[in-house]
Amino acid sequence: MIDLYTSATPNGWKASIMLEELGVPYTVRPISLQKQEQKTEAFLAISPNGRIPAIVDRSEGDFAVFESGAILLYLAEKYRRFLPDDRKGRSTVVQWLMFQMGGIGPMQGQANVFFRYAPQTIPYAIDRYQSETKRLYRVLDRRLADNEFLAGDYSIADIANWSWVCLHFWAGVEIDDLPNLGRWLEAIRARPAVQRGVVIPEPIQLEDGGADMKKMAQSILVTAS
Repeated sequence: MIDLYTSATPNGWKASIMLEELGVPYTVRPISLQKQEQKTEAFLAISPNGRIPAIVDRSEGDFAVFESGAILLYLAEKYRRFLPDDRKGRSTVVQWLMFQMGGIGPMQGQANVFFRYAPQTIPYAIDRYQSETKRLYRVLDRRLADNEFLAGDYSIADIANWSWVCLHFWAGVEIDDLPNLGRWLEAIRARPAVQRGVVIPEPIQLEDGGADMKKMAQSILVTAS
């Protein structure tokens, strides 16, 4: 049994989507970012950086894993799914996973903050982070022109990138001119496990606007602080 400590954010979705895709039993342990539960000593003992998501694998002597990318790798290796066994195939998946961890997440996260929540409007910051996010989207679009998914078959690289890119509009970044990216977004959105994963631990609307989306984005801001 796996315990999943999570909140309704893109990084949280990575873990819940992966667990739903695997179909393994797990227990959701919601973490309230607004109440700063991620800063409690109990949670820091599991996730030293005070960020969600984190898991505890009860079948492995209560082994804790923090950082969303590390969680995806751990689960993929444990259950031998969504990550190729051959060295080149595995490396390709890991490259696109790191692309999200080092690029899409940080840049789009900052675009969210400056576009939606900064106490002062700073055009330079908004343009900088939106432009860099769009540049990274173009990289994905070029890759997807000749590939159904980012690294061959559907993998943890797709789970990681989709969980952020599906909220492109919340960062104020349009993708109408990126048809390959749009096709990929819709294909993954249609997966039943993905649809289940994005309502954990609470329902979130994926459409533009709405109170639930505002709540989710506010959670992202707290996580980034």
